[in-house]
Amino acid sequence: MSRATLIIQSDKDRADLARMAGQLPLGARVEIKAAKRTLPQNARLHAMLTEVARQIEWHGKKLPASDWKFIFLDALKRELRMVPNIDGTGFVNLGRSTSDLSKEEMSDLMELIAAFGARHGVVFKGDEQPAAEQSDGRSA
Repeated sequence: MSRATLIIQSDKDRADLARMAGQLPLGARVEIKAAKRTLPQNARLHAMLTEVARQIEWHGKKLPASDWKFIFLDALKRELRMVPNIDGTGFVNLGRSTSDLSKEEMSDLMELIAAFGARHGVVFKGDEQPAAEQSDGRSA
């Protein structure tokens, strides 16, 4: 066996993992990771990135959501590693994908985006204030 992924969801899964570990050859490498991000987290992340991209001009430029993702990942101090490209005309990002983030890391990333949005006046879908409850207390 060259690769295996086992998601621990029961005591049987734990027993299977212990059995597999006992059969591994010396020198085998085992990696344990926290649970991956959820599909609802992924959907929310992309919705938030889209709103930031739609509403914010960053240093005179409108950036796509994919660029904002790298900006926020860098702010988490987890991602951005750059090296010069082969012909010396630019740089290549070596950061990992958000698909590798754990549920906790994804929550941290979305909290960071929400805080940035709050500081810069971004209104995220679902966060809009209903017209009947405007901040001045009057009904619309």
